Amino acid sequence: MIIATESLSIERIRQNLTAQIVGRQLYLFGEVSSTNSMLARLARGGAREGTVVVAEGQTAGRGRLGKAWFSPAGVNLYASTLFRPPLVPSEVTVFSFIASLALFDAIQEEGAKPAIKWPNDVLVSRKKVAGVLAEAGSSGEQVSYVILGVGVNLNIEGAALTAALGDGGLAATSLCEVVGREIDRSVFTGRFLTLLDEWFQIYSSRGARVILQAWRDREITTGRRVEVREEPERFDGRVLGVNGGGHLVVQDAHKRLRRVVSGEIRFLD
Repeated sequence: MIIATESLSIERIRQNLTAQIVGRQLYLFGEVSSTNSMLARLARGGAREGTVVVAEGQTAGRGRLGKAWFSPAGVNLYASTLFRPPLVPSEVTVFSFIASLALFDAIQEEGAKPAIKWPNDVLVSRKKVAGVLAEAGSSGEQVSYVILGVGVNLNIEGAALTAALGDGGLAATSLCEVVGREIDRSVFTGRFLTLLDEWFQIYSSRGARVILQAWRDREITTGRRVEVREEPERFDGRVLGVNGGGHLVVQDAHKRLRRVVSGEIRFLD
C-alpha cells in the first residue's frame, strides 16, 4: 500500500530555495511521463538555464541504461534541472557529479549517512535511496544543454518497494525508513535545489577537478570487488578508482585495466 503525503507546493519549495540559477523557472506537475522528457522538450524550445521540472508522479520514469524508475505519486521526489554549461560531450560525466553531491548533502541534512556509488547512485546503509539520470543535447562538438534528473525515495514504504520491484526492492530503501519520520517533500526539494546550485557554482568557478575530488571523498566504489555489465561484456574485478573523465577503472581477473564508461556494477563484497 502506498500512502500519499502532503502535496508538493511551489510556494513552500521557494521558501526553502536560495539559489543564483537553479529554480528561477520552476514547473510543478501532477503527473508526467518523465521529468527529463518534459524538460528536454522545454530545452529544445529555448528554456533558460536553471529551469526545473518537478512532478508528483511519473508514468514512465527512467533510470540509467533505459531501466524503469518506480515513480508512484505523492511520496517521493522526481525533479529535473536544465543547465547550459560550455562543455564538450566528454565533460558531461564529471559535470553530472554535481547532482549526486547535492543529493548526498541534502540526505545528510536529514540525519542519514549517505554514500555515493558510481556513477551517481546515493546509498544509505548499503541500499539505494536516490539516483541520477544525466542527458545531454549537443550541436556538433558542443553541448547545448545538460539535464540532470533525480529520483529520491523519500516517504515510500519498504513493503511497497518490494511489492513493485520484487527482489530489486530489497536493495532499495527510503529516507523516511532510515531516519524514522516522514520527510517534508517541499522542504527537501527546496534544499536539494539550493545545494545543486551551490555545486554548480563551484563547478563554474573552480572547475571539474574540485568536483571530482569532492565526489571521490564521498564515494564507496573504489577498492570494492564488483561485477561489471557493459554490453556485450560481463566481467569481475577490483575497482582501482575513477579517472579524470569520471569513468571507472577496474582491474579484472587477468590483471588487465578496464575502463568502464556507461556500464552497470554490482558489489561482490
